[in-house]
Parts: sequence; C-alpha cells; structure tokens
Amino acid sequence: MASVGIRGVKKQFGAVQIIHGVDIDIEDGEFVVLVGPSGCGKSTLLRMIAGLEQISGGEISIGGTTVNNLPPKERDIAMVFQNYALYPHMTVHDNMAFSMKLRNAAKSEIDTRVDQASEILGLKPYLDRYPRQLSGGQRQRVAMGRAIVRDPQVFLFDEPLSNLDAKLRVQMRTEIKALHQRLKTTSIYVTHDQVEAMTMADRIVVMHDGIVEQIGSPLELYDFPANQFVAGFIGSPAMNFIPGTLRRADGEDWVESDGGVRLPLPPLGGGRDGQKVTYGIRPEHLTLDPAGVAAVVSVVEPTGADTFVYADIGGVPICATFDERHDFRPGRPINLVPRLDAVHLFDAASGAKINRLD
Repeated sequence: MASVGIRGVKKQFGAVQIIHGVDIDIEDGEFVVLVGPSGCGKSTLLRMIAGLEQISGGEISIGGTTVNNLPPKERDIAMVFQNYALYPHMTVHDNMAFSMKLRNAAKSEIDTRVDQASEILGLKPYLDRYPRQLSGGQRQRVAMGRAIVRDPQVFLFDEPLSNLDAKLRVQMRTEIKALHQRLKTTSIYVTHDQVEAMTMADRIVVMHDGIVEQIGSPLELYDFPANQFVAGFIGSPAMNFIPGTLRRADGEDWVESDGGVRLPLPPLGGGRDGQKVTYGIRPEHLTLDPAGVAAVVSVVEPTGADTFVYADIGGVPICATFDERHDFRPGRPINLVPRLDAVHLFDAASGAKINRLD
C-alpha cells in the first residue's frame, strides 16, 4: 500500500490542453473516486498515474517515489479496465496467474496467490473455465482477481462496471467496496456515474474541463457543494436550479425568480441586492404547505419507496420527492416550501457559491 501524490499535473495533445495543473493527495489505503462528465480528463489522469500516458508537466509520486519517468511495470500498480482485457484462450486460473508468470514467480507462490484471490472473489468453482463460459460479472471478478494476485501498492479502476446491466452494477460496486475494506489497498476509481462515486468513495474528486472543481467526502460534496457545477452533478435526482435576482430589504433576503415568484432565503453572508443568482434546492428538501410557493404538477413518477413529482414554478421545471403517499395528479396545483437550511445560492455568471450565515 502507498500514498499517491499528484502535483501540478498537466496534459496536452499538441496545442490542446486537456488537464490544467491538477493537485490531489491520496492517502495510504484510501478509496478515491474521480468523477465527472465525459471529456473532463478523469480517465486521462488515471492513465498518467498508470504510466500509460506521458504527463506534460508536474509530478506524480507513488509511495513517496516520483514515477514520472518509470514505465508502468515498475510503478507497482494494477489496473482493472472497462472491457475486462482477459485472454480468451486462457482459463480463469491462467488469466489470473499471467502477470506472476511473466515475473518468473515460483509455481507454488502463483498457485497460493491465485487460490487466495479466487477465494476472496468467489471464483474457485470457475478456475478451469474460459472467459467465454463466464457471465459479465464473473469476467469482471477475474479481471479484479488478476489485479489482486499482483499484490500492488495501488489499484486503478477505469470505469469497470460500465459494461454491466443495472442490477449487476449495484452488486459489483458493493463487492468492490467490500473488497477494499478487506484488502485496504490504495484505490483510485474512475466513473462518470455519480451514484457509484457517492456509494463507494472515501473521498470524491469532481472534475470538469480538465480541472478539479472540489474534493471531499460524499456527504461533504452533497451538503456543501463549492459551486453550481458540483451541486448539479452530485445527487440523483439532481438539484433544482431556479434563475432569479437577489433582493434585500428591511433586513430580509429573498430571490425573485425570472418568472416573478418570491423564493425565501436564509440570512446571507454574501451577495448584493440586484445580483443575478441561481436558487438551488434539492428535491427532498421541498415539503408541502398551503402557505408555500405555488407550483403546477406536470408528471408523477411513483417508485415504491418514494414518489418523484415534476412540477412548474414560475415557468421553471423542478422536481420534488416524497416518501409519504399523496394523491398527486398532473395539472393540479400544489404549494411547496423549501427547507431554508438546505437552500443553496450561486452567482449566475460564475456559478460560485454565495455564502449564508449559519
């Protein structure tokens, strides 16, 4: 196990800058998830850590050793890919043992390592099978087993669950998290799925356009997003955003939406009267109240445990979630009250968070 240090790392292809001076410290034994939309640079950053891409500037260290100029095989890392990358002509045992055979490890050591990894991953009954005889989840376990057998300092996961169906993704992310809790090996995991990030990570690194927007624990990012991008990316259903203008008068703050709706605010520590802002509130922080903001229901989606209600407030579509049973009908009016301690306010131009007085 080892810590990973990323200092001012840049990557460019020709004149195009892909990564813009990223700084991340990953502690020994930590499970860190790099998350962001397609094209944000997360997979490129992972490949630079692995040594599969040259960095254009900065420094990457593993276990305190700078690895900028080390080839992948000398970095003591193991990578699990999206497409499994198994050898179709080899059995499960031989796929898992292959890297150790390349290092001329003793047969007894290889068999012991493969036996231990297959026990951890529930693969012992399948050691004599070929990849074509396995399900997608079993193939992904073999790919993980191949990484475990190497006993590396760092595990790297590049969107390993993208090829699995929804039910199997849920099962596999639970298995990967349980595996990390057992092995305690430093792990860096790339995904575009913020639900995977929230459920698996010790810390999340949110990336956008080649920069780090925010680093923190899942609940830190959820409760205290640094800007509108993070607020909108983390959470499902996504945070509601209503554009408007900040108003301050007689010691009171509120937002007047572009549709003329008055939205309540907690006391603010920033912002100015007349400033263009975006009012943010998560769906679960809206409650029904006759004195609340008027809305009109457009779509109702019962999911069993919760009901998603899509409605219109002053011309802006929003979503509210309820765990109680109500008779919501499309076209009917409802009144919603936002929980003031859960309201987020962002500058409309920059997306930066406007602080509140807590």
